[in-house]
Formats: sequence, C-alpha cells, structure tokens
Amino acid sequence: MSDSPIHSIRVAKPADFDAVGALLAASYSSQLADYYDSDTLIRALPILTKPNSTLLASGTYYVAESEPNNLVGCAGWATKGPRSDVVIDGLAHIRHFAIHPVWVRHGVGASLLTRCFGDARLRGIRKLHCLSSLNAQAFYQAFGFGTVEPIDLPLEPGLTIRCVLMSRELAGTGA
Repeated sequence: MSDSPIHSIRVAKPADFDAVGALLAASYSSQLADYYDSDTLIRALPILTKPNSTLLASGTYYVAESEPNNLVGCAGWATKGPRSDVVIDGLAHIRHFAIHPVWVRHGVGASLLTRCFGDARLRGIRKLHCLSSLNAQAFYQAFGFGTVEPIDLPLEPGLTIRCVLMSRELAGTGA
C-alpha cells in the first residue's frame, strides 16, 4: 500500500456477501478486542460479522475498494433500526460499519460516512442514529454525533453487547 492509499466507494450488491463477511470479521475481531472481553467476543463475533442480505440489496449500503473486488470498508444506512422493524419518518440508522484494520485512519470511514450523509439527505432523512461499539464512539463524535445513552444490545438469549446509542441531525448540505 502506498503512503496515500486511494479507495473508491460503490453501492454494495448481494454478490458482495462473502467479501463483506470477511471484512466484518477482520475489522471487528481486531478493533473490538481492546473494548470487550474475549468470552463475549468469541460468542458475539459470529453474529456481528454475518452480513445482512437486506442491507446488501437496499441501495443504501456501500463498500469501499482499494481496487475492484478488494474491500477495505463497508457501511450504510436504513430506515429500520437494528433488530427492529419500526420506521420513523425522517430517521435512519447507520448500519454495519467496518474498516479493514490496515485501512483505519486513511479516510475510508470518513468517505463512507459522508456518502451515507449525502444519500440519506437526498431521500429526506433529517436525523441519523447509530448503535456505536465502544471503540467507535470517538469516531462518530468527530462527525457530529452526540451520545444519547449506553445500551446493552441483545444478540441472542444470554448474550448482550454494550453499545452507545448516538444521534446526529442532518441539516443543510455539508457533512
């Protein structure tokens, strides 16, 4: 990789399922390790790293590539929240955000989030929520998200993972 890595962003497609799964696994297994205990991660990672087929087909989920078919990041948004079918007019949720560990702090996350902001605005979204992992809270704060409350997200019976519900208004045309 060069000193100034270059990436492009495109809309994800269902055929990206395996590559997104591999990216989620690489990202979450390394970036969550300092924030969650190993027993929780061993049980949670198979759930957290499973790509969401509905998101991949939504047109509002994106992948960043360093070259064609080499995914270095993924993220998107949806009007339905994680683990919920509730839709609130003007509200969307940032979903399944991940950056390959080698590409962290190279602008991939900023590019993906900016794409989410712009496309969500075009579709009438006025506010974004995200369930941030503990390690990503500072990233979201740097992009204008405020902390709402900590949440223990149930993944399966007897397994929860601590997250932080964050919120950001989407006013105007800037990021």
